Amino acid sequence: MDREHPMRKLMTFVFALLLAIPASFSSCNHTGARNSPSLHVGDSIIANGGKLASIYCGSCHMLPDPSLLDKKTWRQSVLPLMGPHLGIFQYNFKNYPSNIGDRFLARNYYPSKPGITLTQWQNIIDYYDALSPESLPSQNRRESIIAGLPLFTPEKPALQYETPTTSFVKIDNSGDAHHLLVCDAITRNVYRFNKDLALVDSLKAKGPIVDMELQKSSILACNIGVLNPNNGKFGSGEFITFNHKHRMKEDNVPLFENLGRPVQITAVDLNRDGREDYLVCEFGYLMGSLSWMENKGGGKFEHHVLSSLPGAIKAYIRDENHDGLPDIWVLFAHAEEGIFLFTNKGNGQFDQQEILRFPPVYGSSYFEFDDFNHDGFPDILYTCGDNGDFSRILKPYHGVYIFLNDGKDHFTQKYFFPLNGCYKAMARDFDGDGDLDIATIAYFADFGSQPGEGFVYLENKGDFSFQPSTLPEAEEGRWLTMDAGDLNGDGKPDIVLGNFSAGPTLMRSKTNWEKGPPFLVLLNRGK
Repeated sequence: MDREHPMRKLMTFVFALLLAIPASFSSCNHTGARNSPSLHVGDSIIANGGKLASIYCGSCHMLPDPSLLDKKTWRQSVLPLMGPHLGIFQYNFKNYPSNIGDRFLARNYYPSKPGITLTQWQNIIDYYDALSPESLPSQNRRESIIAGLPLFTPEKPALQYETPTTSFVKIDNSGDAHHLLVCDAITRNVYRFNKDLALVDSLKAKGPIVDMELQKSSILACNIGVLNPNNGKFGSGEFITFNHKHRMKEDNVPLFENLGRPVQITAVDLNRDGREDYLVCEFGYLMGSLSWMENKGGGKFEHHVLSSLPGAIKAYIRDENHDGLPDIWVLFAHAEEGIFLFTNKGNGQFDQQEILRFPPVYGSSYFEFDDFNHDGFPDILYTCGDNGDFSRILKPYHGVYIFLNDGKDHFTQKYFFPLNGCYKAMARDFDGDGDLDIATIAYFADFGSQPGEGFVYLENKGDFSFQPSTLPEAEEGRWLTMDAGDLNGDGKPDIVLGNFSAGPTLMRSKTNWEKGPPFLVLLNRGK
């Protein structure tokens, strides 16, 4: 029931087209000991299977309800992939897929012997098979997505190249001259455009850059290392600086190396010793962690693990209890999906608390803090829709969520907008009317029957009512990454969408994204 991270899945496909999605290892058509268990299994066996699932599946992550997936997906994908985690590598003469031969995987990652009997395993299979639906319902969207969005004017760069794999975009409005940074995962190029989208600088990085933190005179870049799914430690943190002509250059020596597929690096003095440390979301693969690199001075760092869970994908630094120590909020998007708060106790010690918990089939992809009800307490905007995992089907619970804060960091769901394959959502007052609107993208959208899902603008109409709309130009790319900010200096937040054109789809678009622009800028013209 583990699942995989967006970048891992997407980049794997591009780097090795013959490989399956990272989370998928290989397919196994398992139907259990019976041809149709749901027709022959008694209530007592199903009940026992539910209890066993709660014990063995629920010990690693939130117990997924059978209704979250269809029968075929449980039988042929998720359960066969879960078996090895319980020490079951072969069942009913079928080999279960695993990464047991991975030289980078810890030797004790899989149990050396089964943790349950084959009868108990069959009971778990029967439980999910009996209570899961033949197919999932379609998404129930109250408001249709309107075609037409006069608030924004789409702009494409003059620079065009085939098969763009844009892994990161960032609007840099920190100086007088506003710029746009764009990273391509496969070519490893970092591009710098001016506000008119003219290319002013470029750089060939050492590896795929998937995140950046802008600093006063440099850029802290997160190099994920190897795009393919792996448990190796090939990632690094690197600085991009500027020469006397203000052109980018990459430092010859990385800041630190040996990171497990990092997706975000944040500079912060966590132990308050006056030296800048670095928080790292090491998403990893089957193994990963949330870690921090303690700055020991003289270019030396000590690696500390805050959580050994894989899947850390997005982190924020906030002094939550106002004690002067930086606390950490993190979204984990693999297996134990949820938003965690790490409270800084000083001296490198942290208390861990899970604030929101999600089933492991949700495909968590992003979150941010926004005060939607203007009560002074930050609410959570959350998205799920990573659909390149073990369960590649359209899911009615994918989309955009708002969780309201009661003032004590207890969050309650207030809003949900269904959106197949949702990857990111950013809240800003785009139309200048005093409330927060939402821009959102969907990498695994239903491109076949609902082409408007790739990019959706949710205009806030008040009382948590949002009107969805899109624009035709949004169909020209497959948007993996997005940023919002004032690109042209007119005081209004613009939007930039990054086109990762290669990758697996559930529903193929009529548009050839590989010939689309590497990015699309939506200039905010205001009302």
